Amino acid sequence: MSKTIFVLNGPNLNLLGKREPGIYGGKTLKDIENDCIETGESLGFTVECFQSNHEGVLVDRLQEAGERATGVIINPGAYGHTSIALHDAIRAIAVPVVEVHISNIHAREEFRHKSMIAPAAKGMICGLGPKGYVLALHALHDITS
Repeated sequence: MSKTIFVLNGPNLNLLGKREPGIYGGKTLKDIENDCIETGESLGFTVECFQSNHEGVLVDRLQEAGERATGVIINPGAYGHTSIALHDAIRAIAVPVVEVHISNIHAREEFRHKSMIAPAAKGMICGLGPKGYVLALHALHDITS
């Protein structure tokens, strides 16, 4: 039986491929989702991808993950630096969560250096571009096997 991994993306990630390609690269969110689905299948996962620009909707998806998923990959976008609500939602669920950022948040503006998500997550991958999602899937495979 396949295990389900939720891949959640926060604000402005729907603009990947158009938004600041010098920072985020040329892949679209759909490209990244396809990579996740393909990699997930090879690891025995069913991958469900979701993006929202709204914090509360992401909280709802995290709560749903607590009921239906084996693990979560979340790129919270800017909410990673501000959202206590996402932090609390991650702490409230019993499945492992891996935080992903396409850019190296520690090499950018100072306000991006601190993650509100990291203390609640199993781990964080940042600065490795879209490959970070694939690496997070491999990490969740190792953690949940």
